[in-house]
Amino acid sequence: MKNNNKLGAALAVGGILTGLLMLFLMASIYQVNIDGKILGERPDEAITVQIVFALLSWLGVSAGALWVMVLYGFLNNASWAWFWGTVAATVQLVAGFFPMIPPSSIGLPAPTIWVFLIAFVLWFGMLLVGGVRKEIIALAFVSGLAYVLTFIDGVGAISRYQTEAKGFISSMYAMSQMVNWWGAVAWAVFIFALVRGKNWALPLGVFAASMSMFGGFPVGVTDVIIQGRFSMFLVAPVISTGLLIYLLLPSTRRMVDGGLS
Repeated sequence: MKNNNKLGAALAVGGILTGLLMLFLMASIYQVNIDGKILGERPDEAITVQIVFALLSWLGVSAGALWVMVLYGFLNNASWAWFWGTVAATVQLVAGFFPMIPPSSIGLPAPTIWVFLIAFVLWFGMLLVGGVRKEIIALAFVSGLAYVLTFIDGVGAISRYQTEAKGFISSMYAMSQMVNWWGAVAWAVFIFALVRGKNWALPLGVFAASMSMFGGFPVGVTDVIIQGRFSMFLVAPVISTGLLIYLLLPSTRRMVDGGLS
């Protein structure tokens, strides 16, 4: 499958259509989910949906436009096409994943699962066309989990900030919200550097893991104290802690230095 430009072009067409699908699906569920959250007496989640759904739609549709560039690249046998296809698919993964959560919690359909599943196939397809080694793909996949979950920690902080009495606890959510989103961006860039075999990938991975931990553990522990039970805020920083340990191993450095096959 390596350097298969015809396959790459076919996947790029799928990415373009996924971007358009994202636009129509998000438009169809946007106001419905806002109204549903208000009827469920969760105005905090309604505001979160109002902000985050729009943001993710912008990103998902923009990734669709990026796929047009990728298609151009594959049609002209450009060596860079698979990499930018990986970027577009990575964006569409998070754009399709989070919008499944709010409707599922109130019994509404979650049609963006199709965006997520298609982007998942496109992501793996681009890495195979690019000739990325299996062990690098595996590390990128686990890092992708940290990327998506760290982003969701930032989303959750928006809602928690609104529901907590104003003071130290609500301020903790406010102070950490963008740390998690920046951490998600750092994880995404790490994945891009990793699959390209860049020598600065490992230091960036250490930074990304640390950002997820710095953003996730404070809100996670705060949430445990408030709720008295395990917090989903902790999943991202726990995974990132494991990744940090793995990235610091000498064997990991040797694997990453191998780059592409």
